[in-house]
Amino acid sequence: MVLGLFSSPLMALVVTDASIKNDIATSISHIHIANLSLTKTVHHTAFVSSTEAELFAIRCGINQACIKENISKIIIVTDSIYAAKKIFDSKLHPFQTYTSAILSELCHFSNVN
Repeated sequence: MVLGLFSSPLMALVVTDASIKNDIATSISHIHIANLSLTKTVHHTAFVSSTEAELFAIRCGINQACIKENISKIIIVTDSIYAAKKIFDSKLHPFQTYTSAILSELCHFSNVN
């Protein structure tokens, strides 16, 4: 999948990770298009859950990929299936703000493309 991506300038690869150490969360997202690293975003915050940090990293990655021109597909690689599942959970939950923002961005992206 990744090797095929590198030959197409129409796909964005978003790789995210988050960790918490001493109550400080670090969220990182990398954006790659056609084998070029375009963006690396690092955020630090205090007193959030690991799920919030992961969702924030995913949200930032999607946001950065959506503003690139001529992108028709976004592939997200994350190590947190639990956080990723929260994006598509329509029930009320404490992460609804992140879910709404991510789904809104993806809806706009799919309507444009």
